Amino acid sequence: MTLIEWDEKYSVGIAAVDYEHRELIGLVNETNARLMQTGGKPAVMEFLGEILARISAHFALEEKIMLARNYDRYDAHKADHERLLDGIRDIMDDYEDDEYFGEEQFAQRLQEWFGEHFRTHDARLHRQLD
Repeated sequence: MTLIEWDEKYSVGIAAVDYEHRELIGLVNETNARLMQTGGKPAVMEFLGEILARISAHFALEEKIMLARNYDRYDAHKADHERLLDGIRDIMDDYEDDEYFGEEQFAQRLQEWFGEHFRTHDARLHRQLD
């Protein structure tokens, strides 16, 4: 099951950022596929760790670009990055502690997580950098 489909509305117009967005969506979708397999807990934790590492690096790239271009909403965008990273850590902690809340809830959290950030902060960034 694909959780998130790439859509051009998610594009910020910077090739490196857009490439990473596509890669992260692919990783999220792969993690969801692992959830459906029996005995997949170690693999899911590995993928969640990979998501956290790659998202952290991606956010660092976006923040560098925003600073270089004197983006006026840098602080709010960075704060949302921190909120999103905390959310991924919460998902990891819940899953590791066997407080896993089911595939449907996992999917909903990740869809909201990505979709909201792309539709708001990244969309505004794209408009400002055009």
